Amino acid sequence: MKLGLEVLLSNAKMLKSLKGKRVGLVCHPASVDENLQHSLDLLSKKIKLSCAFGPQHGVRGDKQDNMIESPNFMDPVHKIPVFSLYGEVRRPTAEMMSHFDVVLFDLQDLGCRIYTFITTLLYMMEECAKLGKTVIILDRPNPAGRPVEGFRMLPGWESFVGAAPIPMRHGLTVGELALYFADFYNLDLDLQIVKMKGYSPDKGPGFGWDLKRPWVNPSPNAASLNMARAYSGTVLIEGTTLSEARGTTRALEIIGASDIDFQEVLVRMKKKAPQWMKGVTLRECFFEPTFHKHVGKLCHGFQFHTDGISYKHEQFKPFRLTALMLKVIREMHPKYPIYRDFAYEYVKDRLAFDVINGGPALKDWLENPKATPKNLDAALVKDEKSWIKERKKYLLY
Repeated sequence: MKLGLEVLLSNAKMLKSLKGKRVGLVCHPASVDENLQHSLDLLSKKIKLSCAFGPQHGVRGDKQDNMIESPNFMDPVHKIPVFSLYGEVRRPTAEMMSHFDVVLFDLQDLGCRIYTFITTLLYMMEECAKLGKTVIILDRPNPAGRPVEGFRMLPGWESFVGAAPIPMRHGLTVGELALYFADFYNLDLDLQIVKMKGYSPDKGPGFGWDLKRPWVNPSPNAASLNMARAYSGTVLIEGTTLSEARGTTRALEIIGASDIDFQEVLVRMKKKAPQWMKGVTLRECFFEPTFHKHVGKLCHGFQFHTDGISYKHEQFKPFRLTALMLKVIREMHPKYPIYRDFAYEYVKDRLAFDVINGGPALKDWLENPKATPKNLDAALVKDEKSWIKERKKYLLY
């Protein structure tokens, strides 16, 4: 398999078309080739880069938590300005845009709607469309593969974790998403996609990720392919008082709490919706966060394992599994304060849990004592089928 970055670097005609132009680069720590060389260094040897942009967590990927902003700085090696798109602004300013004619977008995504890199993509595309600048996507794999799961975001629920009405697990590459954004928002934009070669999102055992390639964290808590596969479910816990295991070495692969018996939770989950427990192993475990929620407390929970013989890519339903866990907790503890009350990604007037979900549907299901897994499944399938049909025309692989 060859990444979009690698295809560009080996194509003399493409590189020649960029000569004499001011070229910007959107990148982060995972913007590397198969030898772990960074795109900023590789491209600087071939073309003249005039600036770079960093998304959430920064170009260096040093910011641990959400809503910790990164500053602008001057790159000490390449002597170009590096602008933060998660600092004083999240949308590139006119001054930032004045530094380039063409922007290369080379971010590794996780395949989940709330992962903010795709919102950064949309904002950059929108600003380039206004000013007649070119956007070139250096396409990368979706480590979660093609499967689709979750509610589609409702109109009016747009936020930095909701760029468009797509499901939580959307099943597209960054390049394919760019085509969708341009079409959905009717952008008059010079958009080019440098496609990958040999990308097979439906082929095991990687299902979208070449297992021969090293994993580089696209964000500090995205520590493995296992995390990327589970993320469209475990991210729901960010909007709750439970722990998504931030402050451990396995954030967003483990979920739990210091005041809930998760052995009982797992027993009840298996009884309530055994059909959703297929394709993955949930391993009961204990952990103690060194920071964040439940800091310094012994937590009981479980870890998602998509790295064993039980893993079945098409059967694995992380969104449903996490929803099922929350439903069981609500039944075990009717007054447990599940929902965390805080401003999530700059949205202050809505519950964080609903912002993450792009609407109130999941919370409504959780809080309705009569609602069953069958009810949730019917609602999800409706959204999932509509998206699978709609996304067909944007598939490049």
